[in-house]
Amino acid sequence: MQFLANIDVDDLQKATRFYQSAFGLRIGRRFGADAIEMLGSSAPIYLLVKAPGSAPTSAKAEVRHYDRHWTPVHLDFVVEDLEAAVQRALNAGATLEAPVSTTRWGKLALMVDPFGHGFCFVQFLGRGYDEIASG
Repeated sequence: MQFLANIDVDDLQKATRFYQSAFGLRIGRRFGADAIEMLGSSAPIYLLVKAPGSAPTSAKAEVRHYDRHWTPVHLDFVVEDLEAAVQRALNAGATLEAPVSTTRWGKLALMVDPFGHGFCFVQFLGRGYDEIASG
């Protein structure tokens, strides 16, 4: 099974610049004026233009908005230098939502992109998740 990520945005040019600057991703394929493939992570990320106020599904009365919103699914980017990754993302327009935390397994930075999507930077320490794994 192959994994890919789709991220709704309202401004493709702004999103492309952000994901290039914040994560070092590069442009893959372009799909007309409304979608672009970003490469350089372990899975391709597709930026998809979806108008603010449009319905995300036919079954919901909600509408898309690009201020800060919450979803139970988010992206974690594993990095070697968390502080440098946070600074690069901040410079590109992200927001750090809480102070960086450090646990036995690693460091964690809770971030939000300019389109309201939460994401995290993770820097593993020691044996990473194996520090707390059982079974």
